[in-house]
Amino acid sequence: MLKKILSPLLIATIALIGLLIFLNYPSQTQQSGPGRARSATPVVIFNVATTEFPVVVEALGTARANEAVSLTSQQSDIIQQVLFDDGDVVEKGQLLLAMNDREERARLNELNINVQEAKRQLKRISNLAKTSVASEQLLDEQQARVKALNAQIEVAKARLAELELRAPFSGKLGIRQVSLGAFITPSDVVTTLDDLSKIKVDFSISENHLPSLANGQMAKAISVAYPGETFDGIISSVNSRVDANTRSVQVRALIDNPDLKLRPGMLLQINLQKNVLQSLVVPEKAIIPNEDKQFVFVVEADKAVQKEVVTGLRRPGVVQIVSGLNEGDVVVVEGALRLRNGSAVSILSEATL
Repeated sequence: MLKKILSPLLIATIALIGLLIFLNYPSQTQQSGPGRARSATPVVIFNVATTEFPVVVEALGTARANEAVSLTSQQSDIIQQVLFDDGDVVEKGQLLLAMNDREERARLNELNINVQEAKRQLKRISNLAKTSVASEQLLDEQQARVKALNAQIEVAKARLAELELRAPFSGKLGIRQVSLGAFITPSDVVTTLDDLSKIKVDFSISENHLPSLANGQMAKAISVAYPGETFDGIISSVNSRVDANTRSVQVRALIDNPDLKLRPGMLLQINLQKNVLQSLVVPEKAIIPNEDKQFVFVVEADKAVQKEVVTGLRRPGVVQIVSGLNEGDVVVVEGALRLRNGSAVSILSEATL
């Protein structure tokens, strides 16, 4: 009875073992049999060559207007005219605001009449002095009177000028802070004026870069407001002192801003090209870090050979190779993570910088 029960179970077990042997036997034969090679790993390569490697110093700075001022009145009086709008672009000397000047103009007219009469009297006395009818003292007194009246006229004109607000330089106005008919004092800000034709950027860099800085050196600025766009400028000045606390030196760059895209207060990334090295470089994707060491795979006779390298400076997407590679070596850029030392490779394409 037990034999009849176990026999079908035993038969099924033997059949299952046989099936597993049948399914695995071809695969093992293919992998381990003589003359059968493992499939090659497809990779993208890069030919190592000596190329120019610019050394760039990066810093952050805040944009400032080339010239900036808050416009205020010199006198306390009532606003009679407002001759500008918010955001106007104005020229140097343009009249922006006028205050009540009726009293000053009346005073100036009075002085002009008085000086005309004084000059007429001076001319008459001068003619009399030629015939000795008038004394020299009388002539001198009249000349002094004419000069005094002319001086008073200049004072009156200066007083009138103080009742006007003119643009001290060409630029772009800010938001108007006063209204027609308001009484203003010298402490009241009328508006702001910025010269945005050029932008100043002050930034600090480490003292070890000081020897490579010079006035007139090219600088490039990048703003998050304009992705992918750079703004060209030059270094206009380098501070004469190094900060003893931070061991950094302050630098000022001047950037052309013809389209008025850059505004005061914007955060700008400044890139300075320190020098240009002739060096071996590889794409950053070719570097495989392992603890504190760096490795690459070099293609030799259609096989991947792992080599340790010493890297130097970096820039986006590119690494300088100090040692470990030679010009003409072929390194794996893509597909390296699937490789082992001695793995067969097939080249799909060649990458460039």
